[in-house]
This record gives sequence, C-alpha cells and structure tokens, in this order.
Amino acid sequence: MGEFAIGQGVPRFEDPRLVQGRGRYIDDVVYPGMAFGVVLRSPHGHAKIKSIDTARAKAAPGVLTVITAADWKAAGLGELPSHDGLKLRDGSPMFKPPYPVLAEDRVRWVGDPVAFVVAETAAQAQDAAEMIDVDYEPLPAVVSTAEAIKPGAPRVWDDCADNISFVQLIGDKDAVDAAFARAAHIVKHRFVINRVTAASMEPRGAVGIYLPVENRYIIHSPVQRAHGYRNELATQVLKVPESKVQVICAEVGGSFGMKTPVFNEAPLVLFASKLTGRPVKWMSTRTEAFLSDAGARDNVTDAELALDKDGNFLALRVKTIAAIGAYLQSNMPAFFLNAGTLAGTYRTPAIFADITAVFTNTNPVRPYRGNGRPEAAYVIERIIEIAADELGFDPIELRRRNYIAPEQMPFKTGLTFTYDCGEFEKNMDMALELADFVGFRKRREEARKRGKLRGIGISNTIERAAAPSIEGAEIRFDRSGTVTLFSGSVTGGQGHETVFKQIVCDQLGLHPDEVRYVQGDTDEVFYGEGTGGSRSATMSGSAFLIATEKIIEKAKRIVAHTLKIDATDVNFADGVFSSPKSNRTMTIKEVAVDSLSPAKIPEDMEPGLSATAMFKTPVNNYPNGCHVCEVEVDRETGTVDIVRYSVVDDVGTVLNPMLLHGQIHGGVAQGAGQILMEDIHFDSSGQLVTASFMDYAMPHARHLSNIEVEANPVPTKTNPIGSKGAGEAGNVGALPAVANARPFSLSIVPCVPRSIWMPSTYCAVARPACADSMNSRRKRLRSGFRCRQTVNIRPYWSCESGSRAAAPVSSRFSSALNRGCSSGASSANCTENVMVQGTATPLSSAGV
Repeated sequence: MGEFAIGQGVPRFEDPRLVQGRGRYIDDVVYPGMAFGVVLRSPHGHAKIKSIDTARAKAAPGVLTVITAADWKAAGLGELPSHDGLKLRDGSPMFKPPYPVLAEDRVRWVGDPVAFVVAETAAQAQDAAEMIDVDYEPLPAVVSTAEAIKPGAPRVWDDCADNISFVQLIGDKDAVDAAFARAAHIVKHRFVINRVTAASMEPRGAVGIYLPVENRYIIHSPVQRAHGYRNELATQVLKVPESKVQVICAEVGGSFGMKTPVFNEAPLVLFASKLTGRPVKWMSTRTEAFLSDAGARDNVTDAELALDKDGNFLALRVKTIAAIGAYLQSNMPAFFLNAGTLAGTYRTPAIFADITAVFTNTNPVRPYRGNGRPEAAYVIERIIEIAADELGFDPIELRRRNYIAPEQMPFKTGLTFTYDCGEFEKNMDMALELADFVGFRKRREEARKRGKLRGIGISNTIERAAAPSIEGAEIRFDRSGTVTLFSGSVTGGQGHETVFKQIVCDQLGLHPDEVRYVQGDTDEVFYGEGTGGSRSATMSGSAFLIATEKIIEKAKRIVAHTLKIDATDVNFADGVFSSPKSNRTMTIKEVAVDSLSPAKIPEDMEPGLSATAMFKTPVNNYPNGCHVCEVEVDRETGTVDIVRYSVVDDVGTVLNPMLLHGQIHGGVAQGAGQILMEDIHFDSSGQLVTASFMDYAMPHARHLSNIEVEANPVPTKTNPIGSKGAGEAGNVGALPAVANARPFSLSIVPCVPRSIWMPSTYCAVARPACADSMNSRRKRLRSGFRCRQTVNIRPYWSCESGSRAAAPVSSRFSSALNRGCSSGASSANCTENVMVQGTATPLSSAGV
C-alpha cells in the first residue's frame, strides 16, 4: 500500500495553500473598475410597502444605480427558485407563494430585500441605501412555529389562511393505529428543536459581470453546486439559456447546506452589472448574515412510542410542525425525505409521520448539516430514553432488545427506507468500551466531591446519504504526462481535493504533486451535482474510480500496440505496465505522451489519454454509529461542560481516517453547540434578537473535550468504493447524545445554564444527596422523580426525599411553584407544576 493510497491518513493537500493565506475566497475576487452593492432590507417582520422614494439615493455621491422591484419587473426577469409538486392534507395542491428577488408591495421578515444600491464604494452604497424613503404600514407577525397554525394566527400570505404550505404523510397509519391499540405501554413526549444558523466563517457574497458582446453573465460565488446553481439562475431568474451563464466557485469558507440555493443577491449583482457596465460585488456583513442567511431546524414534534410488556417496540407515531419561514426555498422538502431515519437502528414494525410545513414571518429555512436526520435521531433516541425512565428499563438494554441484527439485512424499516448493511449492536458495544462506560460510576463520584453533577448519554444514529442521483468526473493527461482532475463536486472544507487525488493516485500509481485539481467552474467542468447530503466521497469518488478504470483500459491497448502483444496480456501495477510476454515496461506517463502521437496508437483509437465518467446510484447508503457523551454540570451556575466524548462510526470503506475524524469532530461541535448554546431568537414582532456573536453563542474549542473516534467499517455494495457518507455523521449523533448525557432530563433546547441552574441548585441546597441522585435514572423512577418539560417553561423541584427549601428567585418570573415527591411514591402520585408567563399551569396543559 502506497503512501497516498486509499485508507491512508494523508494530511490535506489543500492546507498549505489555505494556512498561508493563498486561498481565493469571494472577497478576494477583484476586477478593475468594480463597483459595490448594498441591499436595503426590511426593518419589519411584516408590513405593507405603501411607497418607495429612491430620488435622494440616486443623487447621492458615487451612486451608479438603484434597483427596486419595479425595475426588476420592467426588465422581464424572473423569481427565485422554489419547490412545488407537493400536496395539502386533503390532497389538493400545496400553497406555493411567489418568491420575488425584491419585495414589491409587502415585506414578510426582518431582512427581506427591498432595494439594491450600487456605488463606487461600499461605504457610498451604504450611505445611499439609508437615504431611501420607504413608507411601511406594520402588520401583525407570527414567529412561533407552533403558533403559526393556530386559529387566528396572523397570515404570512393572505391567500394561505392557515399558514400551511404542504403536508407530508409518510408510513402506514392503519398499522400504527392497530399497534397502539394492543400496546402494553405508550410513551408520549413533545420535542422542540430550536432554530439555528450555519454561521459559516466566510459570509455569503457574489461578484457579477455582464459581457455585452457575448450577452453572457459570469458569477463568482461560494456555492455548493455550480451546475445546478447555473441552471436555476439562468433559466428561472435571468431567463437565458444555461450556456449564457458561467458560475465560478473557488474556495468555500463553510456552508453546511446554507449556500446551496440561489439567494437574492446573486441575480442582483448580475443585473446591476448589466445596467452599469461594471463588475459589481456584494459582500454580506455578519449581522446581515444573521438576518438573511437561511435558517435551520425549527420544528416541534409530538412523538409516541408503543411497546409491548417486554419492551419490544411496536410502533412509532410522530406529528411534526416544521417552520419554512416566509418563503419556500428550493430543496426545502428534502427535510421531509429524511423523515425515514425516524426508524433509527431499530426494528419498529410500524411508523407513521405526519409533517406539516408552516410559514412564519422569519427568514426562509433550508437544509443544514444533517437536514432532518439530526432531528429524527433526537426524537427517536430521546423518546427511547424517556421510555426507559418511565417503564423501568435499562436504556442500553432497551436499545439492545430492539436492534436490527446484521443477519436481517437488507432490512425494510417501518418507514420508507431499506437498510443494506450495518452492525448496530456492535457499534454500541465498541462505543461503550471506548468510553469506559463501566468506569462511569467512579468518575461520577469523583465529580460529586468537586461539587459537580456528572451525566452520561448514548445515542445510536443512522443516516440517509448520497441520495439517488448522478455525478461526473474527468481525468485528463497532458503532453508532459501530468494529470488534471475535473470534479463536479465543490468542497466546503471537507478535503475533496485530498480524497479524490488519493483515489486517482492509488489507482494510477501517480504522485499527488503531479496532479492538478479543478472544481467549481461550469466552463471547465463538464457536469456535477455538487456537494451535499454526505454524497461527495460516494458519488464523485466512484466517478473518479470509474474514470481511472477507463484510463487503464485505454492505456493497456496503447501498450499492447507498442509491444506488439495482446491487450489481455498487459498487466498494470503501481503506475507501470508490464507483460510476461515482453521484457519491456512502460510507465503511465510514457503511455500518456505516446497517446498524443497517432503513429503510436491503434488506428481506430482517438488520440489522448483522458476519460470522463458519470456515476449513478438508484439507492441511498446508510452510514451509522454510536455516540457516548459525558458532561459535568456546575451546581452553582448550571454551566454544562462536555468532559468526554466517544464515537464509533460505520462509514463503509474509510478513504482517509484523518479527514474522517475531522468531519466527525466538526459535526459533534455543531450538534453540541445546538444543544448547549446556539439559538436564533425573534421577538413577537419578528425582530431578530440574536443578530451578532454578542448574542448568538457558538462553541469554542474550550467547550469540547477530546473526541475519541473509532471506525467499524461495513462496506456497502451500493457503490464501487464501498464508502458511506461521513460529512454529517457527527452532527446527527451529537444532538441526542449530549441531550441524553445531562444528569437530569430537560427537554429545553438549547440547554443553557439558566435552564439547568434552577433545578440543580435547588436540590443541591435543599439536600446535596438529592442532587446526586439525579444521576441515576433508575432511582428517579423508584422515587417518582421525572423531569419533563417543554420549551419556555422553567420548573422548580423539591428533592426526591420530599424536603422543601425556598426556591431560588429568578428575575424572569414573578413567582414559581414547587414540585414535591415523597420518597418511594409512584410517578402517578407526583405532580409537576410549571410556570408559563407567570401563571401556574399543570404540565399536561402547557404549550409551546
């Protein structure tokens, strides 16, 4: 096995360029005479536009043009792409609203673009934008996902009375109902997955150029899929053939799904370039990114799990309300296609999901790392944990009892998918050993002596990766024998160049220094679907593998022609062709040079050594794994620290262990960030409260422990490499693992210190032993201590022994109520009162 072979932990070839500051990001793109654009955005969550006066802005120093919806419409340009073809609950067509590039008569979220100002400098454009006089008539707004479908909620769109865009009903409802009817146990819970944002290191940006002689557009932008982006931008927005648009994407400073669609600003810079005759750049500020980037997650799920008396899963019923924001972005329904992962790694016979997509007066929502899979994993893994609490099962053994066994593969789940392979129970056993699960009690006792509560949580995950699609790749040798790879995928930091070079160098016996890599340019790369959905290694990697096979096959014919032997007698290994029928050898570089000499190749052969390949797969692959997380909670402050994290993942054939670990580390950080701190928050009028990093918290390295990763590879037969997706594995598993690790169960996300402090401090003050007893789910069950709550609810508990102490005072609430449980009381005899907006309310009637 060579130094750069598949499976070797090769450092990223991209890194020297990037760490030396030689990467080319969007703000590095500069053209002579370039002008700058600024977007005027709505300050209201919902309002009518009564009038727009741009006269002062147009007369301001340096201003070249001001574009409004009227100008856009007069030019005959189109709307932004959005999805259609889905249905409402009654089978009628979905409600698909228009998606204008600039708002014309109404704004529907704070940040909705109203006008675009272009000037000689960005500062001049900003000054002029502030001179535009827009007369707004504010309207009621709805920002809560759960409130949006309630009777009387403000309408985001006048023609959509209930704010529902579409409904997805997935699974066998009758089978689920029958299973629930015969169930010995039914566990119910509401889960709120809060809204977050990608917050990529590089904000969005675009540079647009119009070439009048060719009547052609060039757009530079950090997008995930150059060819699909070109298609939508050209045909739907600009109303020109694809050949009239070139998309160039160099480095992408993070995206996680957010930079996939055509946003408003890209067509604006192109139209502005056509109007001004100048290249035009728009670059988002960080606050603007919080306002205008796509939102993520933001859904409310009521889940019910039916079990028999022995703890076997009979059925799962899920009802989800998912926010889509004010407009329906393209590919948003992909979230619903991933609902099949609600089945998890378990053989639940019947599952039914009822998913309702609702409009809110917020920025549009679209896929974000995991795209529905983290939410699904959170729901199934959390409700299993709750079932174990309520019914007295060990949570590990409850999972073990219900795993799909390897010998049952391929396994048709109760919801949509058929898994082809996986060793789910082995994943868990390996993860528990890696995490030293048996030593947890000792670590918990040590933490207690330091005044900390220590908890441990587990989650099993499975993903849907590399959805049925196609992908292209090209390998081209030049006259010197060096190689250029053309990739249809676009890296967002995953290390595509490294992995694809490894595949090609391993197969062709080349050194990476002899290989050039090209991506993200629609004029250079013939085709590509881009990156997303953990597809690149599987799809692009397979395409490159197929292309190498074509190269070798053609090269063997050239060698056979040169050596006067049959091609079947030619062998190839480590970059050298040989034959038992000849004492002469040829390197692949020599063959590449000869391939361009007509006299040295067969008469019926086209000169040159190059190959294109298209790989298609009709099925998904299913990466899976197990995460174990340990946390410590400070009794005095409620601060949660991740102190240990272990992951065992099955991503099939591991192409580069170093890159795999990096992907999992980053995903775990994002998942943990959402559980512990990240939260997009709007006030009731739609104003974004968390519009900067002063308010929107993100994890730093100090918030994470060392993350131990081991692989349990079970190669898939769905592609020639045998790999499964890896880019989203960490994120999918982290949400439920961190949530389950808390020493007591709270269903608030994010689980910030204020959510933790009140119950932990209260029990610690009243009776220190009580706080420690929260670590034992079994003891909570015996004493009737169940911590169940929904978002925006802050309960106070007395300790399990029944002792009562003065409740801590919170400035956010005018009063609070105690929950008391006598030692040994059944859970049915316990009551839990909660505070919602200052009013005592039984938990059963609390809403979100």
